[in-house]
Amino acid sequence: MKVALITGITGQDGSYISELLLDQGYEVHGIVRRVALEYPEHRMWRIRHLLDRLQLHPASLESYPSLFKVIQRVQPNECYHLAAQSYVSYSFEDEFSTMNANVNGTHYMLSAIREAAPNCRFYFAGSSEMFGKVREVPQNEDTPFHPRSAYGISKVAGYELTRNYREAYGLFMLSGILYNHESPRRGFEFVTRKITSHVARIKNGQATEVRLGNLDAKRDWGHARDYVRAMWLMLQQDTPEDYVVSTGESHSVREFADLAFRTVGLNYEDHVRIDQNLIRPAEVDILCGDATKSKEKLNWEHSTSFEELVGEMVEADMKASEDGSLVTNGP
Repeated sequence: MKVALITGITGQDGSYISELLLDQGYEVHGIVRRVALEYPEHRMWRIRHLLDRLQLHPASLESYPSLFKVIQRVQPNECYHLAAQSYVSYSFEDEFSTMNANVNGTHYMLSAIREAAPNCRFYFAGSSEMFGKVREVPQNEDTPFHPRSAYGISKVAGYELTRNYREAYGLFMLSGILYNHESPRRGFEFVTRKITSHVARIKNGQATEVRLGNLDAKRDWGHARDYVRAMWLMLQQDTPEDYVVSTGESHSVREFADLAFRTVGLNYEDHVRIDQNLIRPAEVDILCGDATKSKEKLNWEHSTSFEELVGEMVEADMKASEDGSLVTNGP
């Protein structure tokens, strides 16, 4: 039986990759903050249905000894490093904690695996935000990086650290450059979930408006369930390589809001308010990925359309709003 270790297991991607690995017959371990074990009903809502099949270990990305101890004990065949401060807007407010958690945490994981489990295959969660002020559209594995936030910079650093460990020590370590991927398990602070949760609340008379920033920013949105399958496929290859994972389609925040409101028979213009405080200091105008390499080498394709993704998220939030669980589903 293969053994997998996941950081960020309580997050959106962590929950979906856990389901996939368990279905594949893996023994699945997760690293969680101790506070998550103390408040599981709040911190673990995404993996609540899996808890009896997972083995969780308290540790911190800010503590090398704690990570080393877990890796040494678990001896994983595969490690999915998904934990990060991943909210881009927050990275402008607190650049230091973002850099510390994302860069040092990744460095600690790489070093601990090299020392304690050198045969483990390692996946680093890269991001399309690494491209930032893009040089070309669409972007592929050879497009130069020009990050526009502390978050994007931290992900470039993690990407380069992972590449260097692969090249310097001959370890099976790689990065997936994943474009925006959403689902009903997305955090409420992200613009997509902010929109769909407010659509549900507005439709059910619990709110009247939603405040958004730049409606013209364009992103390549896919479903997290599709994207974690690409993560797993990367670690099943004979050689470690980096891959772009995307749909190849770009849609604006305005399009997302329009479709989400239309799904419940409302006009977004009646309820969306522009808040200048939500505009990024350095905006990323358009991200659109070229996943040709993933399609050809991994035989991977996304299976959920933009319209299906928005519809699924709105439907889930409508149901949660109606049964009173929307505001208690997590952070």
